[in-house]
Amino acid sequence: MVDLDAAIGYVVAHGDAVDRARLAWLRTGQFPPADVLEKAEIGQSPDGGWPALWGADVASVDATCFRLSELDDLGAIDRPAARRALAWLGRSQRPDGMWEEDASLAGIAPPWAQPGDDEAKLYLTTNAAYWMVVGGPNNGDDQHATRVARAAEAFRASMRPDGSWPSFLVAGWLGCAVLFHLGWFYESAQIQVALADRVPRMTPADTASLFAALRRVRMSSDDLLLTAARKRLSETQRSDGGWESDDGVQFNVHTTLTAIRALR
Repeated sequence: MVDLDAAIGYVVAHGDAVDRARLAWLRTGQFPPADVLEKAEIGQSPDGGWPALWGADVASVDATCFRLSELDDLGAIDRPAARRALAWLGRSQRPDGMWEEDASLAGIAPPWAQPGDDEAKLYLTTNAAYWMVVGGPNNGDDQHATRVARAAEAFRASMRPDGSWPSFLVAGWLGCAVLFHLGWFYESAQIQVALADRVPRMTPADTASLFAALRRVRMSSDDLLLTAARKRLSETQRSDGGWESDDGVQFNVHTTLTAIRALR
């Protein structure tokens, strides 16, 4: 069994003001104070995205999606900063329905976001489409549904007959979430079967991210895949109540918050 009280205690003990505000929103729906929201939204580029590095000029699809995930945990997905970011994502979609980082980021982008890399392009496409699904259309944006559908078609076209996909693991559950939301249940189920085989070996961070993403699009927590994910989280929770990040101890609180979002 997952110990949610211990997880909450871990965030309180180790998180900063933004982390604790995210916890308050996830637990009770308490809206954060203005200074916390300003801190969470700081650094946004004039075009609406967020750069990968502080003070940089070029917005990043990956960094913008990460920031949207934090704002969603603060109940701030409908605030102007998030709406501008979602509008920027829409404008940044390529004619083929996919997303790719700006070529100027090739020297600093991580492997999963490298410009010119097909696996990275597919991951960024599922990530951007997922957040457009979660965020919903901006007022007056009559292209929103078309953009999401084009991204879903691009992902579906990449799928292999066995339900696997030629990209990073995370692209699987983000693409699954988009397809599930759009009613492509057969393709979504194929991916769920493929992911269920991987869950027993997944890291805590991947498990929490998978669980939270699919619950966010209203997949039942009784689904076979999510039941397996819950079991995996119970197996990997640490004695201090937290879960370990794949990106260093500084992200352990973020991983724990993601698990809390999934399990609440």
